[in-house]
Amino acid sequence: MPTMTAPPRLFDWPLRRLRLDRALRAGLPADFLRRRVAEDMAATLSGIVRQFHAGVDLSARDRLFEQVLAAEGLADRIQIVQRIDQVGPGLDAFQDNEIPALEAATSDLIVSILSLHWTNDLPGALSQIRRALRPDGLFIGALFGGSSLQELRWALGQAELELTGGAAARVSPFADAFDGGGLLQRAGFALPVSDIDRLKVTYADPFALIRDLRAMGETALFAERARPLTRAVVARMAQLYLERYGDAEGRIPATFEIVTLSGWAAHPDQQKPLRPGSAKTRLADALGVKEGKL
Repeated sequence: MPTMTAPPRLFDWPLRRLRLDRALRAGLPADFLRRRVAEDMAATLSGIVRQFHAGVDLSARDRLFEQVLAAEGLADRIQIVQRIDQVGPGLDAFQDNEIPALEAATSDLIVSILSLHWTNDLPGALSQIRRALRPDGLFIGALFGGSSLQELRWALGQAELELTGGAAARVSPFADAFDGGGLLQRAGFALPVSDIDRLKVTYADPFALIRDLRAMGETALFAERARPLTRAVVARMAQLYLERYGDAEGRIPATFEIVTLSGWAAHPDQQKPLRPGSAKTRLADALGVKEGKL
């Protein structure tokens, strides 16, 4: 009989929690990307003609999503009743795939804001999320995609290759955006949708970018530690980054690709997908959003 093998352990989640805790204790978290994602999710949910009174937030360390819901006047219609904090008390509740044991068919909404790209078993996490949803329950999750930090990845790799003759992985291998819909289907979601938003954020220099990544708790978390970077490699990285990507004012860009996945737990009253190749489901239809005119 075939044997089941555990997914490779790419990321060190205890270290992830320590870094999130450190970023929070520093008092100056760089949350502009998480806030943008939370606002986009709230806007999507505001157009869905139904109420969600049994919501779960899988990235609730600062209750940012609930703050946004309140600011948009949605707190009565969309209620978060379970919060999965990634730092602080209750860390023992997390399992190996970084998703706690959620009770089956108890939630009508599950959201995750920029955390699932760190999971060691994304298909397993999505399957567990799907099981926790009630029929016709909705999942919306955002994670960083494969183009994120492509400039930093190139500059670090090139600098290390030049000075040491070899390059180690220094930037995390973010999820491939084009696999999103397939992962949702494998996990059993109905009407799966994968959407991509690419942002360019400019910084004074690469060191300002790295400070922001630390404040986000988004620096690399490889389970297998690479050799430490030398000062010479870091200095050469900054030089290469500026030479290749810097603008006329000496500022450098950083790409953040945000992949938003959404899917429903199956229900008999949901619309059925069309035959393959006959048409594509619109995002508004899949989410049950009323479209407005520009």
